[in-house]
Amino acid sequence: MTRCPRLMKQSCSGQLNDQVACNTHLRIAMKPAQISTFFATLRQANPLPVSELEYTSVFELLAAVLLSAQATDVGVNKATRKLFPVANTPARILALGLEGLESYIRTIGLYRSKARHLMQTCHILMAQHGGEVPRSREALEALPGVGRKTANVVLNVAFGEPTMAVDTHIFRVSNRTGLAPGKTPLAVEQSLLERVPEPYRVHAHHWLILHGRYVCQARKPLCWQCQVATCCDFKPKTPAP
Repeated sequence: MTRCPRLMKQSCSGQLNDQVACNTHLRIAMKPAQISTFFATLRQANPLPVSELEYTSVFELLAAVLLSAQATDVGVNKATRKLFPVANTPARILALGLEGLESYIRTIGLYRSKARHLMQTCHILMAQHGGEVPRSREALEALPGVGRKTANVVLNVAFGEPTMAVDTHIFRVSNRTGLAPGKTPLAVEQSLLERVPEPYRVHAHHWLILHGRYVCQARKPLCWQCQVATCCDFKPKTPAP
């Protein structure tokens, strides 16, 4: 499990025009040169970012992401460290039964509905996919409890596809910085797919999640530690304490 490295402030080329950068209300989209610098800088700090969910198989990843909705990765990992050694395949989850599964995940928010969805998903995986996690978006999104964001995570992390799983962190960073402004998660996702240069697409969603989780935080962004601050449209920057 890899943590986001400490990001120290450094200069970033392609700064916004001063008049635009000082506008606190209107987010102007980054220019292509700025976007390239933005991701090149994040890649230099963390070349191979990984999910902070703990898993050892594609099914474990799917189950962990399904359980992570409106929950923290830390909380999900705490539960799956007990669950996966006992049941880490669709067949074994089904063998636990609903009440048995609930007993392992009751510390996670909405655990009853998540347990029901995971059981239903396991039934479908066994009946329609030979117990394996399908690789197509359509098949993934047909699974109970698996929406577009979860499907994007599985496609990206398990299968290496350049998808963008837009969570609250990515939505915030994309809009706050001007990287990919959008009013909805889908609009941000589509904008990221259009604007992120191809060499960065596979890892882009992890870089953005980690950046939002540890640096560009919701209540008080740590601008004085941010290495891409000069690429960012957010004003006024948060001063060092």
